[in-house]
Amino acid sequence: MPVIKYPRIRDPLFYEWDKKAQKCGLRHTIYAVNGDQYTGEWLDNLKHGKGTQVWKSTGAIYSGDWKFGKRDGYGSYSILDPETKEHKRVYTGWWENGRRGGQGMLFYPNGERYEGEWSDGLRSGWGTMHYNDGSTYEGQWLTDQPNGKGVLRLPNGNRYEGGWKDGKKHGPGKYFYPDKGQLLEGIWVADIPKCGVLVDFGRDSAAAPTEFPLPEIELRDPAGVLAEARAMFDDSHN
Repeated sequence: MPVIKYPRIRDPLFYEWDKKAQKCGLRHTIYAVNGDQYTGEWLDNLKHGKGTQVWKSTGAIYSGDWKFGKRDGYGSYSILDPETKEHKRVYTGWWENGRRGGQGMLFYPNGERYEGEWSDGLRSGWGTMHYNDGSTYEGQWLTDQPNGKGVLRLPNGNRYEGGWKDGKKHGPGKYFYPDKGQLLEGIWVADIPKCGVLVDFGRDSAAAPTEFPLPEIELRDPAGVLAEARAMFDDSHN
């Protein structure tokens, strides 16, 4: 019976070349098959230590720390502006396992920026968000949204201090209106004040106070109020 010999299946040559190279330590620029390039340190054929990666498809650049082939440590990531052909910084800070983690600053395309803590690539912990309308939020974050305690400051000087949930005012809080010299203190649910007390606050120095001041609330002894109610009830039945 004739013996049929099949051709041996082999990996492409560049796999063999890469395996034989056994990159370890500081190397000059290494080019990948897709055109990406990396200049820096290696360990057991993985990017490890200090290095700079350039992605050919987007022109993006990461320069910083690596750990076993992933961005880990401190580094900066920039993208290429197609119009100016210059690189614009996107994120500078700490990385964990290839994602933003720890303290860092992110610059958004619309001009906004975030400075604070990250976890798994999302804003989590304590941080400050600068919005392009001039307002700022400083406080606690969870999974990329304000959650916990925080302060929102608006461009007109008004501010909210209190609880947040899923990016909305939620729980006990105080809303200051310095322009009117008033303060609303109460309970918010999904950005809506459900109950509270509005009082004058710094009315004398306010820029645009209301025409009439709010009447003061007289606090009375509950026992005395109950006695008056009983007396009125007795008089009406005599």
